[in-house]
Amino acid sequence: MSAPLDGVRVVEVAMYGFVPSAGAVLADWGAEVVKIEHAVNGDPQRGLRQTGTMKVEGDPNPNIEHANRGKRSLGLDMADPEGMEILHELIRRADVFLTSFLPAARRKLGIDVDDVRAVNPGIVYARGSALGPRGREAEKGGYDMTAFWARAATAASLTPPGVEGMIPPPGPAYGDTISGTNLAGGIAAALFRRERTGEAPVVDVSLLGSGLWAMGHGIALSRHLGKPLEAPPAGAHGSPTNPLTGLYRTADGRHLAFVMLQPARFWADVCRHIDRPDLADDPRFATAELIAENTSAAVETLREVLATRTLGEWTERFATLAGPWAPVQDSLQVGDDAQIRDNEYLVRAGELELVANPVQFDVTAPRLGPAPEFAAQTEEILMELGLDWDRILALKAAGAVT
Repeated sequence: MSAPLDGVRVVEVAMYGFVPSAGAVLADWGAEVVKIEHAVNGDPQRGLRQTGTMKVEGDPNPNIEHANRGKRSLGLDMADPEGMEILHELIRRADVFLTSFLPAARRKLGIDVDDVRAVNPGIVYARGSALGPRGREAEKGGYDMTAFWARAATAASLTPPGVEGMIPPPGPAYGDTISGTNLAGGIAAALFRRERTGEAPVVDVSLLGSGLWAMGHGIALSRHLGKPLEAPPAGAHGSPTNPLTGLYRTADGRHLAFVMLQPARFWADVCRHIDRPDLADDPRFATAELIAENTSAAVETLREVLATRTLGEWTERFATLAGPWAPVQDSLQVGDDAQIRDNEYLVRAGELELVANPVQFDVTAPRLGPAPEFAAQTEEILMELGLDWDRILALKAAGAVT
C-alpha cells in the first residue's frame, strides 16, 4: 500500500525540534526527506543529552530520533560555492523546501524564497518561525518555551494563583511538535493547491501562532468577556457546578479524570458503578440545577468513595460506565495502555519506540524508520545526483560535504 506522499521530495534545512518535526511527519506520510546538516557540527539537537532530570547516554538518542525519524542526512557546507551547487541540484528535484533559518541567515546563505524559486519556480517553500513572518519582531528567533508556551497564554492560564513563577511545559519539544504537525498539514495543503492550480504557495507556521491556536477557545472567551482565564487553586475541583468534571484520587495514589458535561444525564450511572445507588435517589442531586447547587457535597462524597479502591479496580468497574472518563497516566505508563497499543500510536523505529504522528490513513499506522546518523547518506545522495567517486572525494577534501 502506497503512502499519501510517496514520490514527494523534501529538502530540509532546519535545526532543533519545531521544523524538523514537520519533516518527520512528512516522512511518516511517505515523503523522501533529505536533511541538510552543518558539514562539521550537524544539527545542534544531536548534542542534547540532558532534558530536565532525564539524561541519555550513548545512542540511539530519543532527543534526535523523535523529530528526524525516516529521513536521510547530508552533511553540507552551504557557505561553500560547491556545497551550494549541490543544494541547488537537490532543490531542482524537490517538491518542498523546508527551513527554520531566520530571515537574516536565509538572505546571507542565499536560501530565501526568491533564491530558491530562482532554482525551482514550482517548489513549495515552507518556513517555520518563532513569531511569524511579519511585524517588528519577525527577524527574531525563539523556542517553544518562549513563543508557544509563555507568550501565547498557556503558561499563565495553567498556573494556579499563589504559585511562584509559571508552570513550565510538560515535556521537551511540546510546542515544537504541535507546531511541526501544523506545518506539515500546511505543506500538504500547499501540495494539493499546486496539483490543482499549478501555483506553489509559500507556507508559514510560527510557534506563536500555533500556541494561540491551541488556546483559541479560551482566548475567544477572554476577548469577549474582557478577563483572562484563571487556573483554579491547586487541589481544587475542576468545576464549581459539576461534580462529574474533575480529578479524583484513588487508593493507590493514582488519579482518574471525569469529564461528563451533562451531570444529570450520568449521575445515576456513576452512583451505580461506585456502589452508591442511594445517591441516585438523593433529592440534593435530583436535577441539573440541584447538582450544580450541591456540587461541593457531591465532590466530597465522591472523593471519599473513589479513594477506597485502586485505579485498576475502578478501571474494571468503569468499563461499562456511560460517561467519559480516563485514567491519569504519566509518560511511562502510556506504554502499557492497551488502547494506545491497539491503535499503534506507539511504533518501533529501529531500536526505539516512538510516538507516531496522530494522522492515520486507511486505519494503518505509518512505518517509521530511525533517524539517520549525522551525514550517514552523504555519498548515497551525491551519487543519486550523478557525482562519481572522484568528485565526491574532492568535495570531501575541500570541506564542501562531510
